[in-house]
Amino acid sequence: MHREMTRRMAAGQANFLLVLLLSLASSALSQDDFYSFKVKDIKGNTVPLDKYRGKVTLVVNVASECGYTDSHYKELVRLQGHLAPTKHFTVLAFPCNQFGGQEPMGNAAIDHFAKSMYKANFPMFSKIDVVGREAHPAYKYLAESTQAPPTWNFWKYLVDVNGKVVSAWPPYNTVADIWSQVEAAVNRARWEKGQRSTEL
Repeated sequence: MHREMTRRMAAGQANFLLVLLLSLASSALSQDDFYSFKVKDIKGNTVPLDKYRGKVTLVVNVASECGYTDSHYKELVRLQGHLAPTKHFTVLAFPCNQFGGQEPMGNAAIDHFAKSMYKANFPMFSKIDVVGREAHPAYKYLAESTQAPPTWNFWKYLVDVNGKVVSAWPPYNTVADIWSQVEAAVNRARWEKGQRSTEL
């Protein structure tokens, strides 16, 4: 009888642990979408990502001293200039120093660098971790949604108007490489919003 009771208790504990693990595994995904999180902008102000709901966003972890910095910043600025006027798109840039220590500056210096060197015309956010235990929950959501966590600077996530991740690309895929896919997502958003004008 004692053995049977012990077996039942063990089975009960196993079931409890299974439920707990499933719950933890889906914790980031329990958020409805990317736009349900809050972040801090480059000046330290809290920003609900919900303000971007209804737009297609290209989320990028940026760095100022990477081999990909020059080409990516230039092309991200060009993409923003081309698609932002539709009112259905924006780049969202998140500085990160986790890969090669290539974003060593503080937020004010990063902001100055991006604007003075590249005339950055998209929202810049405070420096964060994008992987590991201290990763920002918004980035945990991106990684778990795609099973593609960033492994270097300038990892790119395309998020649709509802906050769902559409695609993810590593830095060796240039902005030019993904341009048509981003443009197609924006055209879909425009169509859904009733903008029947010609495609971009």
